[in-house]
Amino acid sequence: MIKEINNMKKILVTGGAGFIGSHLCEFLLEKGEKVTCLDNLLTGSKNNIEKLFSNKNFYFSKMTINNPISYNGKFDQIYNLACPASPVHYQSDPINTIKTNTIGVINMLELAEKKNSRILQASTSEVYGDPLEHPQSESYLGNVNTIGPRSCYDEGKRVAETLFSDFHREKGVDIRIARIFNTYGPNMAEDDGRVISNFVLQALKNEAITIYGNGEQTRSFCYVSDTVDGLYKLMNKKDFIGPVNLGNPIEFSMNKLAKKIVDLTNSNSNLIYGELPLDDPKKRMPDIILARDKLDWKPKVHLSDGLKKTINYFKE
Repeated sequence: MIKEINNMKKILVTGGAGFIGSHLCEFLLEKGEKVTCLDNLLTGSKNNIEKLFSNKNFYFSKMTINNPISYNGKFDQIYNLACPASPVHYQSDPINTIKTNTIGVINMLELAEKKNSRILQASTSEVYGDPLEHPQSESYLGNVNTIGPRSCYDEGKRVAETLFSDFHREKGVDIRIARIFNTYGPNMAEDDGRVISNFVLQALKNEAITIYGNGEQTRSFCYVSDTVDGLYKLMNKKDFIGPVNLGNPIEFSMNKLAKKIVDLTNSNSNLIYGELPLDDPKKRMPDIILARDKLDWKPKVHLSDGLKKTINYFKE
């Protein structure tokens, strides 16, 4: 049973102790909202939300969305961010990843239907797979391997979008769908295997920086405060459900990213190369025309500035 915290506007954030979720909880509290954070702490951490516990408008519950959720009160809005998001984590228990994106998503949609809540799904650029279209627009249907090691996440998130759309069409649930591209910043886990956390930690330790493939594959990196701002704008936008891309439309190769991080950390690290993992996308960059048009949103934080903040976080 989730505890009701107050009788004003209430927001539930699932996965709220995770990387993006913890920043979202803090952002919502600063907006004066009442925030209930739900997380099973499989990949999230109480350290990410420790400073929020002193806020009377914040409540934390350790719980998985894969079990039905009982709650006596009402949520005005639900942000569903519950799901391991890095390849290391979602591939460590792929069946649980699929369950979170199917059973868990159904549980959250049924809660939203019962409580008449608006619900936002944190989807991902991974729904585009290893894209044949570049940059990727929301109309692109993707190039996804249904049986590969990344499928538990890629296809799981695609099914989650389908469930959201069907609950909207069949049951009138008020939904929003955000496709989040590579996001970085403080509160990233050291062991999540994401490229920026890997490169920063190796550089700070003056270890060799490991690049998979030839290093010419590209990504675009959005600082976490920009991503959170986009999620908030989408949630509170009337008459627009998405899906909409949230990401930075500036592209960097892995080689350029590694060299930039070496420079910013004054590291002695050299670059070494390994085999590219199966189904790892060669290119990834969002078309954000729709986000600009519908949400008046675009990233504000330059990569160098965001990396400096991220590096300082890992130093501390």
